[in-house]
Amino acid sequence: MKIRRKPSHGVYEVSNGPTIVFLTVCTRGRIPWLATTENHLRLRDVWQSSSAWSVGRYVIMPDHLHVFASPTNDEVTLETWVKFWKSRFSKSHPEKAKRWQTDHWDKRLRSSESYEEKWLYVQQNPVRAGLVETPDEWPFQGELNRLDW
Repeated sequence: MKIRRKPSHGVYEVSNGPTIVFLTVCTRGRIPWLATTENHLRLRDVWQSSSAWSVGRYVIMPDHLHVFASPTNDEVTLETWVKFWKSRFSKSHPEKAKRWQTDHWDKRLRSSESYEEKWLYVQQNPVRAGLVETPDEWPFQGELNRLDW
């Protein structure tokens, strides 16, 4: 069995359901600088400034983030959108040394059950990392748009 060293990309849309993508983006070198109030607000602003993809639920961890997103413009690929918001965020960030990894991981969800299951798993990340006792205590999470299945 061959092990992938880089993620394969490409969001394949189907006509009988919505397109919701589960996306993971890491900081360069997995350095834990991301989970701050300022970065949380900056990310929300950048995501809201783009009309190509809608961000649903998300969790921001110290060294990575998880986002559920859906395309609103078929002409803008996921890869282009991710590059856009990472660049926009980095240009607005006062500390230029804090950067993103070049790539990202994505997976198109296939059912409403997998969306809910993935969300419950992601919501537990801060608890599993020992940062909080319950998911609701983690301040760096939210939902910008409702992504209906």
